[in-house]
Amino acid sequence: MSEDQFMGNLYQRFPVTIEKGEGSHVWDVDGNEYIDCMGGYGVALVGHKNKRVNDAIREQIDKIITVHSSLYNKTREEFLTLLIGLAPKGLTQVHLNNSGAEAIEAAMKFARKFTGKKGMVAMKGSYHGKSFGALSLTFNPKYRNPFAPLVEKVSFASYGDIESLRSVIDEDTAFVILEPIQGESGIIVAPEGFLQEVRKICDEKGIVLIFDEIQAGLGRTGRLWACDHWNTAPDILCLAKGIAGGVPMGATLVRPDILASMSKGEHSSTFGGNPIACAAGIAALKAITEDGLIENSEKMGKLFREGLEKLKEKHSMIREIRGKGLMIGIEMKFEVKDILMELIKKRVLMLYSGRNILRILPPLVISEDDVTKVLHALDSVLTEEEEKRNVQG
Repeated sequence: MSEDQFMGNLYQRFPVTIEKGEGSHVWDVDGNEYIDCMGGYGVALVGHKNKRVNDAIREQIDKIITVHSSLYNKTREEFLTLLIGLAPKGLTQVHLNNSGAEAIEAAMKFARKFTGKKGMVAMKGSYHGKSFGALSLTFNPKYRNPFAPLVEKVSFASYGDIESLRSVIDEDTAFVILEPIQGESGIIVAPEGFLQEVRKICDEKGIVLIFDEIQAGLGRTGRLWACDHWNTAPDILCLAKGIAGGVPMGATLVRPDILASMSKGEHSSTFGGNPIACAAGIAALKAITEDGLIENSEKMGKLFREGLEKLKEKHSMIREIRGKGLMIGIEMKFEVKDILMELIKKRVLMLYSGRNILRILPPLVISEDDVTKVLHALDSVLTEEEEKRNVQG
């Protein structure tokens, strides 16, 4: 792969060169067709080559590509109106940026400025990005240690353990940040009642509550917002990945009193809210809410889970199935790299989440037929793996 000579060794790469995509399928340069359960790490939310998104981008290109937020733009205004109309209760303002990490960085600054406090609490197992601020809130020492010292005054509580959270909060805690479903650490779903308890503690102590729904939001879990599963709204919500149908975009949704604490020029983004991303964002939000994608996510997720539970009964190497909607983790009893490579041979692209967890993040347009094919391919690969291990054993 010639890319490797220019891009260094920064990515875990798979031996596939993707040329085009449509819906939940992609094709390589040799014309081989794959079912895409990677979805660009969750970015291809509304499907590849989504007609709404493609038409919106084409139409906007002929008008104008860039309008800085120091000027007004009607496409941006339409996007903001649509997004805020869908936002969790109380989140009526937004900062537009370009990625998940940028959405987190903005949230950190807003919460600290608003509270006047410096302490930050994240969760063990968290992943919020790799820029310095976001990395400071990311738990895995593998990502953190090489770049220390990071932003100071960050504590980590055990995910799902309310007493652990209480033990790390103090008078100087500005915010608590968590993912309603942890992505990178293996699709760890918040235990029942946990989000409500965290909300209660933050209210009692005047702490800003930030939800990172960069991976779990926008219909991925079978609800528009992952926090809807627990009827809990944050003070700040971070979004990115599929929000603009594949065009880079991040958004930090904020309570108006929090954003009002910021002065002009204290935070900005050159590309944030550009008309191309906003046009694509309008199309993506309409696709999610008007084309049955949330319902399909719930339905196909249920189908996946039922099929995977049957595979778990058949294959003892599967330890646990976790997730909601089309955000699914399959924890294995050994490393999954070989399984991913074998799935590629069977024309299925899937993700890992840690060394022993398979992760499924397909476009929300995936069909029942595709789910059946993916389950069949996984069954076949696991059977072959078991046979191989029995021979070796």
